[in-house]
Amino acid sequence: MSDSFVSPLTLIGVGASFAFSSIFYSHYQQKKLEIQKLKEIPSFQADQHLLKILNASQDRRLHYVAVEGVVQPVGEPLASRYVPRCYGVVQKVTTQEHWKVRNASGTWVSKKMNAKETKSSVPFRLFQPGSYLSEISVKVESPLEAKGDYLEEVHRGVRRAEDGLLDVVVQGVTGEKLTAWEEREEVLRVGTVLTGFGEVVLEHGGVMRLQPPRDGRAYILLPGDHRSFIQRHENTAGMWKGLTALFGITGSTLLAAFIYSTLSKDSQKR
Repeated sequence: MSDSFVSPLTLIGVGASFAFSSIFYSHYQQKKLEIQKLKEIPSFQADQHLLKILNASQDRRLHYVAVEGVVQPVGEPLASRYVPRCYGVVQKVTTQEHWKVRNASGTWVSKKMNAKETKSSVPFRLFQPGSYLSEISVKVESPLEAKGDYLEEVHRGVRRAEDGLLDVVVQGVTGEKLTAWEEREEVLRVGTVLTGFGEVVLEHGGVMRLQPPRDGRAYILLPGDHRSFIQRHENTAGMWKGLTALFGITGSTLLAAFIYSTLSKDSQKR
C-alpha cells in the first residue's frame, strides 16, 4: 500500500477517534451532572428516622425525596395468572394476536394485531428490611401512575390456535387466520426491594404516604435500593469516561505515529 494512500487513512482515523472521544465525553459530562442532581435528592428508608423528619417539618411533608423499603401488601396480594405461588401487588398482563393475512399475490404474511393490556394493583406499603412486623411503614399511592421499570417479567408464552372445519372455511373466504396468542405477565412481587421518588406526606395517625409530587416532578418507582440505583448511574458514567479515554489515546497515538513518520521521511530526504 502506498504512503500517499496510508496518510489520508491515518488522518481519517485520527479525526474519527477524536470525534468519538468528544461525543463520549459529552455523554460523560451529562451523566455526571445527572448523578450530581440525583445525589442532591434526600434519601430515606421506611423507618423511625423518616417519621421523625416528617414530624419536625413545617407542613408534615417532604416535597421530593427517595424512599426505599421492602414491598408488603396491606391485604391480600395479587396471584399470578400463569406462575404458581407467585404473588405481587402490581400486575400487568399483555396479550397480542398473531394472524396470517393473504396478500394480493396469494402469499400468507404474518401480522400482529389487537394488543390488549390490563393493569391492576392492591394497596401496599414499604417496610424497612427485616422489620416487617413494625408499625412504621410508607404507604405507596397510585403505583400505576409511576414511571420506571419496576415490574418483573414472570411469564411469556405463545398459545397456538387450533383450526376447526369452520375456521378453515372462514379463512378461505376472508383471507385471514388466527395462528396464536402471545401472552406476557409482569408483576411487582411481594418482598421486592423498591425505591420510590416522590412526595412523602405524614397523615393523621402517623401514617406516611408516598405520592406523586404536586410540583410536577417525576413520580418514579425503581427496583433495588437507592445505593444500587446510584451505582448503576456511576457505572454508566465510568463507561463513557473509559470510552473517552480509549478513543482519545487512540487518536493521539495515530497522530503521533503520523507526525513521526512524516518527520522521518523529511530527514531521509535531507
